[in-house]
Amino acid sequence: MNLISKVSATLLLTAGLLAATEYKVDNAHTNVGFTVKHMMITNVHGKFNAYNSVIDFDEATKTFKKFSATVDTTSIDTGIEKRDAHLKSDDFFAVEKFPKMTFEMTSYKADGDEGKMTGNLTIRGITKPVVLDVEDIAVIGNKVGFSLEGKINRTDFDLKWNKAIELGGVAVSEEVKIKVDVEAAK
Repeated sequence: MNLISKVSATLLLTAGLLAATEYKVDNAHTNVGFTVKHMMITNVHGKFNAYNSVIDFDEATKTFKKFSATVDTTSIDTGIEKRDAHLKSDDFFAVEKFPKMTFEMTSYKADGDEGKMTGNLTIRGITKPVVLDVEDIAVIGNKVGFSLEGKINRTDFDLKWNKAIELGGVAVSEEVKIKVDVEAAK
């Protein structure tokens, strides 16, 4: 590769990195939520109230250059204190030993106003790859909004507590649906 080609490649790479802008999450307009089936008949919804993230987003290409998040597991909120206390216990999140869970994007594939975000999710000290669908990317002024959706098997992260129910099945499904709605500003 000649010198001109090397300089051109470096300038193109640098321009691409400079096009990304860091955004700060607006916690008043963001929801870090999940849904899990209870007794195989209904959905229980929950959320985490304390979290932070780093978002580098290129408005022109609607591409994420970086996305990482840290969630405070002690902030779990299902609307029922007794259930929240159980979820904080060693049966589930073991918040005294593992007060945080994290997500670190490893790649992003854009498709217009949507895309696929692949990353490493760590819960209870166990890290597994996860693919999240990115939907409804919208940019207005200095703000960006989008949704992240995916599924995990909670037993992969040692969230194994369960109880058989009399009529067959289990109290809590293994599949957990993740739904995160984000609004962030430059």
